[in-house]
Amino acid sequence: MAVALEPSGWWQRWRRRLSARDGSRMLLLLLLLGSGQGPRQVRAGQTFEYLKREHSLSKPYQGVGTSSSSLWNLMGNAMVMTQYIRLTPDMQSKQGALWNRVPCFLRDWELQVHFKIHGQGKKNLHGDGLAVWYTRDRMQPGPVFGNMDKFVGLGVFVDTYPNEEKQQEAQKRRYSPGVQRVFPYISAMVNNGSLSYDHERDGRPTELGGCTAIVRNLHYDTFLVIRYVKRHLTIMMDIDGKHEWRDCIEVPGVRLPRGYYFGTSSITGDLSDNHDVISLKLFELTVERTPEEEKLHRDVFLPSVDNMKLPEMTAPLPPLSGLALFLIVFFSLVFSVFAIVIGLILYNKWQDQSRKRFY
Repeated sequence: MAVALEPSGWWQRWRRRLSARDGSRMLLLLLLLGSGQGPRQVRAGQTFEYLKREHSLSKPYQGVGTSSSSLWNLMGNAMVMTQYIRLTPDMQSKQGALWNRVPCFLRDWELQVHFKIHGQGKKNLHGDGLAVWYTRDRMQPGPVFGNMDKFVGLGVFVDTYPNEEKQQEAQKRRYSPGVQRVFPYISAMVNNGSLSYDHERDGRPTELGGCTAIVRNLHYDTFLVIRYVKRHLTIMMDIDGKHEWRDCIEVPGVRLPRGYYFGTSSITGDLSDNHDVISLKLFELTVERTPEEEKLHRDVFLPSVDNMKLPEMTAPLPPLSGLALFLIVFFSLVFSVFAIVIGLILYNKWQDQSRKRFY
C-alpha cells in the first residue's frame, strides 16, 4: 500500500513565510536552472556565458529548412535525420552544408561543435573531412570542404585524408620527421579573400596551427570548441571520451569582423565518409575590458592576424546614403557650370586680345 509522506513541520512553517513575490522569484530561478538557459560561470578572465539560440542548433532540429522563417539552411546533399544532420553520406562525389541565417554581432563567443565522422573505409581510404566556418559569405558551394575558395573569415578544418603525403609517396620522396603530420588533422585558417586553400599540401602554407585528432569511427561523442575572446583564438577538442578539453590551436592577435555567419560543410570525392553534425551551440562570453582594451579592440572590416602577413585587400566602402548621393551630384553640376562659365570668360578675353593685335 502506498503511503503519502506528509511534509515536516519546519517545511510547512518555512513555506507559509514565503510571500507571493518571493515565491515568483523562486519559481523563475527554478525554471532558469531547469531549462539551462540562465548564465553560468566560466573560466578565469570571463564572467558569464549565455547560450544564443539564434546561432545554436540541437535536436529535434527545429528551424532547419529552406523557408524564410528558418534559422538554418541546408545546401547540397545535407539531410536532417532524427539524431543528427548528415552533411554528406558515405558515398562518392557528395557535398553538403549547413548555414546559419542570422549574422553574429557578438564580440566574444564560444562555439561548441558535437560531430561524428564514420564510414566503411579503412586506413587512408576515407575522406575528406568537414569544416566549421565563420565567414562573410554563406551558401557558396566550392572546393574547400564544400565551401568557396578565397573565402573571407575563419575556417576550421577537420581533415581526414593526407593529400600531401600521398603525393610525396607517389614521387618517391620522404618526409623529414619534423614536418610530417598524422591524420586526421585539425587546422585553422584566416582569410581576407586573397588566399587560396592549397589542397595538394592540405592547407599547410596558410594554416595558423594544427594538431592530430583521431576522430573516425569512435564509439563515444567527439567535440570541438572554437573560442574567440579579446582577439585571441583558441581551438580545443574532446575526442578521447574523457569529457576533458585538450588544447589544439592557440593564436593571439586574430581580428575577425562582426556580422559574419556560422556554418559547417563537407565534401567527398573518390573517397568518402559519413560526416554528421549532432549539435552546434554558441555562447556569448561576457568579458571585462579596460579602457585601453576598449580602444585597442575596435571593430575591423577585414579579417587579419597580427603575426601573419596577408596580401592587402581594399576594404569595401559603405554604401552612400540618398542625401550624400544628392550632394555629390549637386556639387558636381555646380562645379561643371562654374568651369564652363570661367572657360567662356577666358575665351572671350582671348578673342578681344586677338582683335586688338589687328588694329
